[in-house]
Amino acid sequence: MRSITTILGAVLAILTAQGQCFPAAATSPDREEITSGEFAARRDALATRIRDGVVVAFGGRRPVNDFSGFFQLPSFYYLTNFEEPDAVFVMVVRQGKGTSTLFVASPSWIEQDFYGWGLQKPTVLEHLLGMAVRPLSELEATLTSLSSSKISFYVVPDFEDADYAGIDTLTRGSVFMRDFVARHRRVVIKDGRQIVEQLRAKRSPAEMALLRRAAAITSEAYGVVMRGPIPQHEYEVAALWEYTFKRLGAARPGFASIVGAGANGMILHYSKDSADIAPGDLIMIDGGAEYKHYASDMARTIPVSGTYSPTQRQIYQLVRDAQTAAEQVAKPGVPWKVLTDAAFAVRARGLVALGLIESADARYDPGQATDCRKEPRSCQQANFWMIHDISHGVGLAVHDVRHEVISSGDVFVIEPGVYISLPRLESLPHTPKNRAFVAKVKTAVSKYDNTFARIEDEYAVTESGIERISPAPREINEIEKLMRDRPGVPAP
Repeated sequence: MRSITTILGAVLAILTAQGQCFPAAATSPDREEITSGEFAARRDALATRIRDGVVVAFGGRRPVNDFSGFFQLPSFYYLTNFEEPDAVFVMVVRQGKGTSTLFVASPSWIEQDFYGWGLQKPTVLEHLLGMAVRPLSELEATLTSLSSSKISFYVVPDFEDADYAGIDTLTRGSVFMRDFVARHRRVVIKDGRQIVEQLRAKRSPAEMALLRRAAAITSEAYGVVMRGPIPQHEYEVAALWEYTFKRLGAARPGFASIVGAGANGMILHYSKDSADIAPGDLIMIDGGAEYKHYASDMARTIPVSGTYSPTQRQIYQLVRDAQTAAEQVAKPGVPWKVLTDAAFAVRARGLVALGLIESADARYDPGQATDCRKEPRSCQQANFWMIHDISHGVGLAVHDVRHEVISSGDVFVIEPGVYISLPRLESLPHTPKNRAFVAKVKTAVSKYDNTFARIEDEYAVTESGIERISPAPREINEIEKLMRDRPGVPAP
């Protein structure tokens, strides 16, 4: 067992040599900010879209414990630049012109002393935010006075994550509006969220700068991990990675860091990060830094030994080739499906060559409520080893909005994966089709069992084209070279 002193000494040696991989991330902090003028322009653009109506946007609630800090909800922050809890934004729009008011809570002296909320005077807030500020206690009376004017209310709800909006029905905002409508039957409620998200899809130059900075911090953290001591536990990797985020100015991870070794690396959103790491394991690291509200999202699959085994190299290179195929077809005006199809075709051919599926279009019985006529790809054997989609937007949220086709202002990821597991194969429903599939590929699957790769990078679409903004090493030779000089690695 290595001593704590030895481990800390090695880590400190790595950290004091900061900037060796990505100097821009370590030594040139981005000074870009979203100006008050840009926030005002966002509200103006929303008013133009609505023409006539009342926007009601709910901010995040005060945390119920002290174990996690408060972070404002993306769409609310996008419109207001307000970073305290329990606030509601109201904009009355007439003929495309909006009048904005922020309704803020009156924190108790305990909240002010413990958290600093509510210390700024309303007049100071009005100057900083460029809108009127009133007590939250006046919200209902204000909305009641507007309810008699027969104009629609465009509600931007306060769910924590758009991925789970369909089941997030008991937020403060939804309960408030439900009760308000029950008392004011003439009120017409419309979806304001989609309109705001349409605006969010095009990132401004200032937003692009913050997203590049977040990606650069995450890239540097990957470099630190690859140069770090050989880990014995997942939490060692997570601690070193997230420490680097903080050291370079990030507020927090954009979501719970995924650091999965061995079989844990095939759990797509694994976040326990607590298991032991064995010498021959692969480690899946997926996540990213959040810098001034803007997220990053990258993934690398690295060998704990510093060198990929022959089977690991084959699967990794297959995924890397699939990523290249998607990159090559990614152009402004191209539908996202084109990227998915390109990456799928490369992986399907590779899986056939490795004996892991019967043919590129061979099918299996999923054993789930899946209609193979409506979703034919979900029933293909190749998809059985791929599991997830390859792209989503990145911005104020990790899974953020994007245009319907690749467009200027988009920031998105390409993240193909392949995950080979013998227990997964053997868990298939016992149908004739599946028994034939298992019999044909079981020997090859046993050879590649517990072998996987996910490679995820970020891309910005600008007027001049598409640029990868996540410079962390991703080629096999780059990763192995960087890991070769780690503390504790014997000389070849």
